[in-house]
Amino acid sequence: MTARSPIAALALTLALGGCASSVQQWIVNARVHQGEIALERGDSHDAELAYRLALRVDPKDPRAQSGYVRATAGFAQVLYAKGDFDGALATIRDGLLVDPESVRLAALKRTIDQARLNHEIVVSNYPSYREAGAALARSYEQLNVTNKQLLRSLKRFNYTFDDVDLVNAIKRSYELQLDIAKNGNRLIAYRQLVTSGIPESASEAGAPATTSLLPLP
Repeated sequence: MTARSPIAALALTLALGGCASSVQQWIVNARVHQGEIALERGDSHDAELAYRLALRVDPKDPRAQSGYVRATAGFAQVLYAKGDFDGALATIRDGLLVDPESVRLAALKRTIDQARLNHEIVVSNYPSYREAGAALARSYEQLNVTNKQLLRSLKRFNYTFDDVDLVNAIKRSYELQLDIAKNGNRLIAYRQLVTSGIPESASEAGAPATTSLLPLP
């Protein structure tokens, strides 16, 4: 075997090094592109993953860094909206490792920290708030059903010209008014319970009231 000269060996090393660098840059570009597409379609989870994989190849790439911070902020917001405080805060911490000065991440962290504190206060005041809130939401959803029935009667009158359809619409209108009033009162009572744990009726009856622990609107 012919011995390779020092110059030839050096040239081969430089060529291989350049090839490796090109492959790394291609991978980073591909991952950054994947992240951009994911963000455009509103998929912050896939975007976060794509940018994170790009940073594994080149932790200093500015596009990957910027994209990762945007993706983590978006993904943390999604987790926060689902009530996953721990997951959201962990995602924010990952983003802050890349950009400790991110104003968006810092602001979102403060918001989530405050929401977690509010949640603890609500639970301590009214442990069954979730079930009561879900029942209240169902009551308001029923208003949509009644309203659709009212509209259906009005539309029917446009081709039947039967005043029975108008009578039905009037009945639905009164039902809506009554249900809205009832739900409004339930909503007021619900707010009172989650903020101080004391029902409106109890405070009106002379029960000792406590100051609400949550800020008033």
